[in-house]
Formats: sequence, structure tokens, C-alpha cells
Amino acid sequence: MHRFAKPSVFLKLTAPILPWLAGATAMLIAAGLYFALFASPIDYQQGDTVRIMYLHVPSAWMGLFCYVGMAICGAMSLIWKHPLADICARATAPIGATFTALCLITGSLWGEPMWGTWWVWDARLTSMLILLFLYLGYIALVNAFDDPDRGSKAGSALALVGAVNVPIVKFSVDWWNTLHQPASIVRMDGPAVDPSMQLPLALMILGFTGYYFVVLILRVRLELNERRIRALHLSGMFDDTAQDAEPYDPGHNAEASQ
Repeated sequence: MHRFAKPSVFLKLTAPILPWLAGATAMLIAAGLYFALFASPIDYQQGDTVRIMYLHVPSAWMGLFCYVGMAICGAMSLIWKHPLADICARATAPIGATFTALCLITGSLWGEPMWGTWWVWDARLTSMLILLFLYLGYIALVNAFDDPDRGSKAGSALALVGAVNVPIVKFSVDWWNTLHQPASIVRMDGPAVDPSMQLPLALMILGFTGYYFVVLILRVRLELNERRIRALHLSGMFDDTAQDAEPYDPGHNAEASQ
């Protein structure tokens, strides 16, 4: 896989993929929002409040998905020195943190009318909050060192250690007696959600996943281009070009135009 991790190969492969992926993501999210807001039924107990689920559940899924991806990239960076692994991990962290924060916010908005409180310190909510702190800790740690390599190693180690929280988040409702409802989609006996609600959920989950990959590609491409510019500056190429160029003389241009 190292040949696919070369910056030039990555830029070449992602250039034609990006517009198609962005278009598919936009269509998935638009279709998911339509079905979530207009075509799906209301819940017989929760009413229209249940529509928060179509943001809350995909955000929770993406918070876990992004952290697993970040931990895998951290392992590849530590063990195999994969060229793009560290860049992908750094690019994933703020995306995952945003999804996790959105999950907590929508959960509070959903919990207040259902539970009568904005927050409870039960296992699922607390472990999800810890996941957000792990994201923020990773972001702070990789930027805390003057030497980028030291920051990358420290951040990768934190990502791997924090990965133990992912199964805790997933199975917390099964291991402990929590206020949060048990798993209703990924179950051994099949989903407990009505089929009419499964379609918008699936569309939103796919749309959020596509959004993650679109933003990831954009952030990685931006970082690669910034590193290339820094390397050119350090090599003196820009300075040499500026010295060889003819100085700009507005008077000379005015005479030439006359």
C-alpha cells in the first residue's frame, strides 16, 4: 500500500474522485433530509421530536467511525511509518470531534423533552463525552511540540490507548443499566426500528460517511500542498525565482502602453 500513499499518487487518484464523491454525498444528505422531515412517520409517543434521531444517530456512528480510523492511522504511522497515515489521522481528528459534539448536542435536545433533563451521567453519555475529550486531547497533543515527529508519536499513542473507549461506548447500554435506550439498529435479532424510519437513517449515515471522506480528502490535499510550498521555500526556489525576475516598473509599463 505504500505506493498508493505517495503524495503525488494520492493527489492524482483523488482529483477525479472528489467531485463525484461530493455530488453523491450532497444527493444522499438531501434525500435523507427529505425522508427524515417529510416522508417518515411521527412516533406515537415522541411525536415530531423523533426526527432528531436522523441527525443524532448518524453523528454518533461517525464519531465512533472517525475515531477507529484515526486509531488505525496512528498505528500505521507508529509501526509502518506510512507516509500519509499521520496526515490522515490529523485530518480526521477535527472531523470526528465535530460529529461527536453534534451527537452530544442533538442528544441533549432530544433528551430534554423525553427524559425531562438535558444531561445525565449515565454510561452512554459519559463515555461519549470522554470520546470528545480524546479527540480534543489528540488535537492539542499533536500541536504541543515544536518537533512534528514527537507530536505525531504522542498523538498516535493517545489514539491507540483511547480506542478502548470505542467498545465501551457501543456496549455501555448492554453492560450497565442506563437511561439511554438500548441498541435498536445493530442487533443480533435485527433492527427494532420501523422500516419506514430505516431508509432515512441509512441515507443520512451514508451521507455523513461520504461527507467525512470528502472533507478528509480536501484536508489531506491542503496539507500536502502546504508542505510542498514549505519545502520550496526552504530550498530557496521561491527566493531564486524572485531574484531572477525583472523588477516591476510601473513607469516602464506606462511608456510601453503609449
